[in-house]
Amino acid sequence: MATVEGAPQVGSVPARKRLGLLGRKLGMTQLLLPTGRSVPVTVIEAGPCVVVQRKTPDRDGYTAVQLGFAPSKPHRETKPAIGHAAKAGKGTFSLLREFHGGEQLEPGATLTVADLFKDGDLVNVTGTTKGRGYTGVIKRHGFAGFPGSHGTHEYFRHGGSIGNRSYPGRVFKGKRMAGRYGNDRVTTRNLPVVQIRSDKNLILVRGAVPGSRGGYVIVRPVGGVEQ
Repeated sequence: MATVEGAPQVGSVPARKRLGLLGRKLGMTQLLLPTGRSVPVTVIEAGPCVVVQRKTPDRDGYTAVQLGFAPSKPHRETKPAIGHAAKAGKGTFSLLREFHGGEQLEPGATLTVADLFKDGDLVNVTGTTKGRGYTGVIKRHGFAGFPGSHGTHEYFRHGGSIGNRSYPGRVFKGKRMAGRYGNDRVTTRNLPVVQIRSDKNLILVRGAVPGSRGGYVIVRPVGGVEQ
């Protein structure tokens, strides 16, 4: 297998900073270290991911690989999706994402957590936050609210003034107001990898990551390119 000059080796695949893994957030727990100290960790099922397609500069204008995660039932997929996944010969997948790099990987190859990460690495985790619907300024922006006495009536959770009268005569763009909150793509950066459990395809990172339990996430080494 070809290697990139100067790239560190982790497992059987060169640990290029542009490649990552797809995964699923399983939840949070605490891990007891040998020193007796407990640290909060998020458990992520990262991979195994299958290379479904390889992008080449000659055909597509750039170099990338499309990874598939979470096998799905064929009868739940469309015929174009089934035909697209058939080129790799590993079935259909619920989640497909592209990663820059992967020049030496061919369709059908499998990437595991042990191939790209090790204990002590720093990773960026991208996920979709919990959707909270339409919320007010106190929950959405952390406003303090109005005093609870001294003449205040029905304005306890209001946002206050949003502008002036004749000047400027409008509401400035970006004014913090009530609205939809959550369900956004968010990246939590520089999370230390506390432990890798390759036999169960688990990666334990210190701290919290976006999303609810069971939500899909993308795990990249620090310095990777985000798509």
